[in-house]
Amino acid sequence: MKVIGIISTAALSLLLGIAAPAYGQQEQQDEKKGHPEQQQSKHAQAKPEQQHAQQQQRQDENKQQQHAQQQQRQDENKQQQHAQQQQRKDENKQRAQQQQRHDQDRQQERAGQQQRRDQNNRQERAQQQRGNERAQRTPEQQRIQQSAWQEHRSGRWESEHRTWQQRGGYNGYRIPDDRFRGYFGQDHGFRIYGLPFMVVGGYPRFQYGGYWITAVDPWPEYWGNDWYDNDDVYVVYVDNGYYLYNRRYPSAGIAISISM
Repeated sequence: MKVIGIISTAALSLLLGIAAPAYGQQEQQDEKKGHPEQQQSKHAQAKPEQQHAQQQQRQDENKQQQHAQQQQRQDENKQQQHAQQQQRKDENKQRAQQQQRHDQDRQQERAGQQQRRDQNNRQERAQQQRGNERAQRTPEQQRIQQSAWQEHRSGRWESEHRTWQQRGGYNGYRIPDDRFRGYFGQDHGFRIYGLPFMVVGGYPRFQYGGYWITAVDPWPEYWGNDWYDNDDVYVVYVDNGYYLYNRRYPSAGIAISISM
């Protein structure tokens, strides 16, 4: 009996020794199974917070990048506007300087032209004065001039004279404008008496202002017999041609031709 009891006790002990480790291993396995679930649960809880932090970080980065780009564009626009304004200022300044130089050149040119006209006028008047002082026509010269002018007198001027348009247009020498303004026109009267004179082709011709003036039209019959000696005359350019007018009889103009 004792032997059986001992055997029974030993068997029970052996069974308990085997069962205990097995139970411990089972608990360890259960703990291992439960731990990943806990970790997964913790990870699942931490994931939305991490995503939110990442999203917030990306948003902040995007905002900073957008702000930097906007600031860069603003700076570039300001620089471009400043450059354009400076360019416009430089262009305006350059145009103002060019206009100023142009005005100065025109003033100098006008002053030079006026000076030349005044000088020419003085020289012309001096020449005329000297010519009049020296002009002592001989009886023969006086007879020739009187004969030439009398032969060129009209019987009925209204029907005998012809304008340059009726003559087919003026084709003689054209006096330069600056020269014309200095010696010709209504403000520049003169007398034919004492001026160089000749007859060419039956037409009386005299010299004035450096040009030969030929009367191609007859002079009106109602003018005085000695108008070419005593009346002031002047030369104008009207209706595409030159005409000689008498201040005493300003209603009629004689067609004349200009030559050097």
